[in-house]
Amino acid sequence: MSVARDTRSAASSLSRTAAGHALYAILAVAAVIGAATVRTDGYIANILMQAATYAIAVFGLSVVLGLCGQINLAQAAFFALGAYAVALGTVDYDIPFFVCLIAGMAIAFTSGGLLGLSTLRLGGHYLAMVTISFQQILTVVLINAIQLTHGPDGVGSIKRPDLFASSQAYLALAVAVLAVAGYLVWWLADTRLGRAMRAVRDNEIAASAAGIDVYRTKVLAFAICAMLGGLGGGLFAGGFTYVSPDQFAFSDSIVLLTMALLGGIASPVGSAIGTGLLILIPEWLRFLKSVPGLYLAIYGLAVILIVVFMSDGIWGFIANIFRRSTVVAPSPKRPLVLRPADSRAPAALQVQGLAKHFGGLKAVDGVDLTVRRGGVHALIGPNGSGKTTMLNVISGLYRPTAGRIFVDGVDVTALSAHRRTIAGLGRTFQNIRLFRSMTALENVVIGAEREGNTEAASDHAALEERAQSALDFVGLGERSGDLVRSFSYGHQRLIEIARALAGNPTVLLLDEPAAGLNSSEKKHLHDLLDRIAAQGLTILIIDHDMTLVAGVAQHLTVLNFGRRIADGDTVEVLRHPDVAAAYLGAE
Repeated sequence: MSVARDTRSAASSLSRTAAGHALYAILAVAAVIGAATVRTDGYIANILMQAATYAIAVFGLSVVLGLCGQINLAQAAFFALGAYAVALGTVDYDIPFFVCLIAGMAIAFTSGGLLGLSTLRLGGHYLAMVTISFQQILTVVLINAIQLTHGPDGVGSIKRPDLFASSQAYLALAVAVLAVAGYLVWWLADTRLGRAMRAVRDNEIAASAAGIDVYRTKVLAFAICAMLGGLGGGLFAGGFTYVSPDQFAFSDSIVLLTMALLGGIASPVGSAIGTGLLILIPEWLRFLKSVPGLYLAIYGLAVILIVVFMSDGIWGFIANIFRRSTVVAPSPKRPLVLRPADSRAPAALQVQGLAKHFGGLKAVDGVDLTVRRGGVHALIGPNGSGKTTMLNVISGLYRPTAGRIFVDGVDVTALSAHRRTIAGLGRTFQNIRLFRSMTALENVVIGAEREGNTEAASDHAALEERAQSALDFVGLGERSGDLVRSFSYGHQRLIEIARALAGNPTVLLLDEPAAGLNSSEKKHLHDLLDRIAAQGLTILIIDHDMTLVAGVAQHLTVLNFGRRIADGDTVEVLRHPDVAAAYLGAE
C-alpha cells in the first residue's frame, strides 16, 4: 500500500512539473511566433528589442543576487563586452555573427570569473566598490582606446546573420533566446548548483558546514551572471546595429539592478516583469514630458511604491500569495538508515595537541581528545572554557594555531570546512543556522547532497526521499513543505540536526542542542540522541544541561581556560574535584 501511495505521489509531482514545462513551452512558442508575424512599426519594434535584450542581462542578476546574494554593480560592463564583441567582430574583422556572439559570452564569462576570483572573498560593500571600479575602468577604455573600440563615435553598420537580416526576424530570434535563457535560469534554481547558491545567500557558514564550497559557488554565480550580460549585449548590438560607450555607463548598471529588484530578484519571471515595466513606464508617461519634472516625479514615485509595499518585488508578492494557499501533502514515513564510514581506525575522531590562540588569548591550549567510535562523547566546561572554539577548529571554521585533527583515521587538519564535511563531519550550531528562505525539506536536501554520502543517490527524487526520512526521524516529516522561519525555536534545532543526519556523517558535532528548549523538548532531544547512537553514529556533544549530558554520554571531557582538566567515564568525571571546582568555584 505504501509503495502504491509513493508511486501515485511521484506520478502526481511529475505530472505537475511536466504541465509547468509544457505551459512555459507553449507561451514561449506563442511569443516567438507573435514576434515573427505581428507587424509593428519601427518604434514599437525597438522598444520590444530593448526589453528582450535587457531582460536577458537582468536574468544574470537573478542568478548572482537573487540566488547567491552577491551584489554586482557592473552588469552594464558585461553587457558592453558582449555588444562590442559582436560589433567589432562583424564590422572590423568580418567574423560571422554567431561566432562573435559566442565569443562575447566567453569573454564576459571569463571576465566575470576573474573579477569574482579576485574580489568575492571580500563581499559586502567592498564587492560593490570593486564592481563599480570595473564598470568605470571599462567605460574609460571604450572611450579612449580609439583604434580598438572606435572611441566615442561608437561602431555602426553592425551585421546581422543572413537568416535574421530583417528587423522582425531578428526580434523573433531575440525573443527565442530570451525564452531559452529564462527557462535555464528557472531550472538552475532547483539544481545542485542552484541549491548551493541559495544556501550561500542565506547563510555562508551553514552552507560550508553542509559541504558546499562557498567561494567556488560565488565565483560560478558571478561568471554566469556576466555571461548572460554578454549574451544580452551581443543581441542588443545586432538589434540596433550601432553601439557607443554612452550606452553602457554606470547608470545603466543601476537601471538593470532596479529592473531586477522591481520585478522580483529571485525569479526570472520577476526579472522580465521588472524589465518590461521600467522600459514601458517612461513610454506610458510620455504625454507628461511637456511639464518639466512631473514625468520623472511620477516615474520615481511608482518605483518607490512598488519597492516599499512589495519588498520581494512584484512577482515575489504574487508568488507568496500562491505559496500561502498551497498545501503540501505529507509523504509516507520511511526509516532513516545511518551507515557511518568505518576505516577500522582506533577512533572516529582524534585531536592531538590542539591549540587556538587569538593574539595573547589562548582559547584552546594543547588539548588532546579521543572520541571512540559509536558512542556519545560530551565536551563540557564553564562559560569561556573554549568548548565552542574547539568545535569550530575541529569543523574547520577556525584554523588551528597548533595540533592535528583526524576523522576516521584521516588527517583533516589542512582541509577547509566544506572538505571536512565531505570527509565525514556533520555539525549543528549554538546559534541556529538554517537557510531561512527555504522549506524544511529543501534545507535537509542540501545536507543529503554531501559529496561522498553513499546513502543518497545523485537523482533529486532519491535526495528528497533521504531528506524526508531525516525529517521523519526527528518528528517533523509532516511539515516538510513549511518554510523554516515558521517553525518554533525547538523545531528549528531539530531541522538542523536532520540536515546533518541526512549527510550520513561519520561524526556528528552538536553545539548546545538543548539551549533554549523547554523540559518536554529536552526529553524529546534525549530520546532522539539515544536513537541516533543506537544506529552506531558517533556523537560529540557540547551542552550545559548536566542532566542531558549525564543521561546520554558515556564519556566526558572537561575544559577550563582552554585546557583539559578531566577525561574519562561520565560518572567518574562528574565526581572529580577539579570539575566541581571549575563549575562551583573553590577557595
